Amino acid sequence: MTDTAEARAKIESLKVEINRHSYLYYVLDSPEISDAEYDGLMRQLHQLEEKHPQLVTPDSPTQRVGAAPVAAFGVVEHRIPLLSLGNAFSHEELVAWYSRISKLADVQGVRFACEHKIDGLAVALTYINGRLAIGATRGDGFSGENITQNIKTIRSVPLSLPKEAPPRFEVRGEVFLPIEGFKKLNSERAKEGLPLFANPRNAAAGSVRQLDPRITAGRPLDIYIYMLGYAEGGATPPSHWETLEYLRSIGFKVNPNNKLLDTIEQVEQYYEEWLKEREKLPYEADGIVVKVNEIGLQKKMGEIGHEPRWAIAYKFPAVQGNTLLKEIKISVGRTGTMNPYAVLEPVSVGGVTIKQAALHNEDDIRRKDIREGDTVIIQRAGDVIPQVVAPVLSKRPWGTEIFDLKKKIQSRCPICHFQIFKPEGEVMYYCLNAACPAQRQQRIEHFASRSAMDIRGIGEKMSVILADEELVKDYSDLYSLKGGKLLNLDRMAEKSVDNILEAIEKSKKRPLARLIYALGIRHVGEETAELLARSFASVDKLARASKEELIGIDTIGPKIADSVIAFFQNEENKRIIGRLKDAGVLLEAEEREVAKLPLEGREFVITGRLESMSRQEAEAKIRALGGSAKSDVTRKTDYLVVGTEAGSKLARARSMGIRQIDESELMKIIKEFRS
Repeated sequence: MTDTAEARAKIESLKVEINRHSYLYYVLDSPEISDAEYDGLMRQLHQLEEKHPQLVTPDSPTQRVGAAPVAAFGVVEHRIPLLSLGNAFSHEELVAWYSRISKLADVQGVRFACEHKIDGLAVALTYINGRLAIGATRGDGFSGENITQNIKTIRSVPLSLPKEAPPRFEVRGEVFLPIEGFKKLNSERAKEGLPLFANPRNAAAGSVRQLDPRITAGRPLDIYIYMLGYAEGGATPPSHWETLEYLRSIGFKVNPNNKLLDTIEQVEQYYEEWLKEREKLPYEADGIVVKVNEIGLQKKMGEIGHEPRWAIAYKFPAVQGNTLLKEIKISVGRTGTMNPYAVLEPVSVGGVTIKQAALHNEDDIRRKDIREGDTVIIQRAGDVIPQVVAPVLSKRPWGTEIFDLKKKIQSRCPICHFQIFKPEGEVMYYCLNAACPAQRQQRIEHFASRSAMDIRGIGEKMSVILADEELVKDYSDLYSLKGGKLLNLDRMAEKSVDNILEAIEKSKKRPLARLIYALGIRHVGEETAELLARSFASVDKLARASKEELIGIDTIGPKIADSVIAFFQNEENKRIIGRLKDAGVLLEAEEREVAKLPLEGREFVITGRLESMSRQEAEAKIRALGGSAKSDVTRKTDYLVVGTEAGSKLARARSMGIRQIDESELMKIIKEFRS
């Protein structure tokens, strides 16, 4: 065998092996070898191709990255148009569509294939004799741009296919940028002083349409194939679902969240499930796509205008909108943080009128270059506070100024006018005045909250009244409240006063972890408070803890340690803790708290609605017994507590073999260990 023949055989062998490992890693997410081993295979292939350039083929894994910039995109005519979809924005519109197609189908029992409508860029990929030949954008539906070199850089796109693939065929898919990749890309652009992308879709489109494929290669793009365009030289499956399964079997990446459903009611359930869970998806989705499954019925229904009758996009409520940023104001948090927020010209997003939006901190405002007077993109996701995503630079008026927080409030707290301070290494400014009225109300409310000292009757409204009337200047004053003063307040009856005083008295015996959380130490949440209570067993011991002792506790780092130490070094805080002790508040862990707790090391996740208590109450009970309560199912999850109307976490837990228990079993566990 000649050297060239040996090299050809070795190159073909390496290509097969590398393509298999690429498929396992990028499509199935189940790699068999390490990154270093994969890189070693690629190096071998590069070296052989450098010695034998005549053996380099377009489908070689080495051809994904590094092609020279193209002068301009060519035009690709689509053999079969890439049609756009009609939209449904409500259940009534979905049912109306179903009624229309039922009449067109003239059959009983139409089945549906449902998919996520990923917010990316639609592309068409043509394969000839098992090799990727053309990659094109959707364009106007009839012709698109030739982006073949850029498509090759996407690792989940197969460059070659097994022999059973049709001689010539086209698949269609959605190129997208995963949310984590989007965040990383914007972070890198911010460091370089480049304009930020407004959303993952813009980022994906901008990445695919680069004239230099090397830029595209540097961005973590992905793709899901969602249909077969056409195929020559062989029979194709009779249904959309079977077609996707076939495409998956020959190497294409198909969304695992797709579902085959029998009724329009099941379609609605699928929509509602993902409407609730959409924020947990690794990509942006703005709805679901509902398709008639049988391809014969699709052909019978045909198209109307530029839309297929047999498919529809059932859209989620909008999460973005544009409006005028009238002013940037500053609010003061309960720990003294200076929190910028945007005052907006009211705008409706997802059926909710938005007048204000979060801006995080001054660094974030400057990174995004957001200015008063800008037209801005507002984003709302679920119940999360609306955020300002980016300015619309093309609409920026002349004379706007870069935001300067210190200049805006003249370096003083807007509430008490105390000097503000920015700790080294942090992005937030703070008001250090412990008697700041803004902090006073919020500290009282936090101290009395259900997760902290659980003083029923002292919520947001009552804490405002107590602070405004100066009956409570800090939370230790709660324990010196008298009935007479409370009765003098507006709308306070004797029974209400008695209930509040009784709740205050009961709170003196709350577990140590609840008290530590109630103190309002920066960066100390409920779980961290549990760790500190178990590790030190008293407030006095915690107050004397060194940084080394604190960092020695699992999950506690320097930031939390510095915050704890700073809190207990503050003279005002020492005085408050002394007053709590004088009032009889328990500052030590009870004996059973110090002992190893029965659920220690066990991780719970709750899905669905519980009947006997709220999810927050159930999580508090789990933590009180030493367990941890998480929001997502992972390999570390020990129990999934399943309530009514359980979501996708149940399917995920089943696939991972995680034990599922119902509410009654959870209550049995809690009762058993508390007795």
